[in-house]
Amino acid sequence: MHVIAIFGPTGVGKTGVAIELAGLLRNRGEDPVAISCDALQVYEGLSVLTGVASAEEQARLEHRLVGFVPVTERFNVGDYMPLAHGEIDRALAAGRTPIVVGGTGLYLRAALGELSLVKTEPESEDSELWSPETRHPTAIFGLNMEREALYKRIDTRTEAIVAAGARDEVERAEEAGPSRTARKALGFDEVLSGDLGTMQKRSRNYARRQLTWMRKVPNLRWIERGERSDAAVATEIADALPE
Repeated sequence: MHVIAIFGPTGVGKTGVAIELAGLLRNRGEDPVAISCDALQVYEGLSVLTGVASAEEQARLEHRLVGFVPVTERFNVGDYMPLAHGEIDRALAAGRTPIVVGGTGLYLRAALGELSLVKTEPESEDSELWSPETRHPTAIFGLNMEREALYKRIDTRTEAIVAAGARDEVERAEEAGPSRTARKALGFDEVLSGDLGTMQKRSRNYARRQLTWMRKVPNLRWIERGERSDAAVATEIADALPE
């Protein structure tokens, strides 16, 4: 049984593709579960700001390692790695298909392999931590799309995050006293100040860094998203999976 990994820049639609892929896997008799590899989706109470799958989406595909760390606590890849390994191992032992999905490159590698944890800052781009080995056979897919189209998606997504109540989340977190790592959530300060333009710009810059990171991932298969539906992209992934 294989582990599946779906990686890509913010706004490219990883969650929707993972959900559609889960449906295709169920049609094949498999039992999928999503395991997040996002450094900030771990925080409780920041689900809108960090783009955690909605309740309706999680009803279609169970998501693990989201919304479980109090916003007051620090959390890094050293904390994440054993949790991700445990989730993947338990899923495989139960005959389930893990779909590791997210956009934090270091967390992706932590979930799929073993890291030397000399440096543990979230979103570190230390290439010395990379290795082609994975703990289990893994099919890794990277979602990509034309840059300007991606930026438009990011701008629209940012507006939707704000409209969905991100400011209320951040104000509650601010009152509780967020940890330094929780405060790294993209848009945290901009939501408080109402600076949507800067939030969109930072999101686009982050997407560029994620695309750079994708080029470092060993054995990654690039999937051009284009304007295709989540279902169409998921079908391409399903067709490329090993038997």
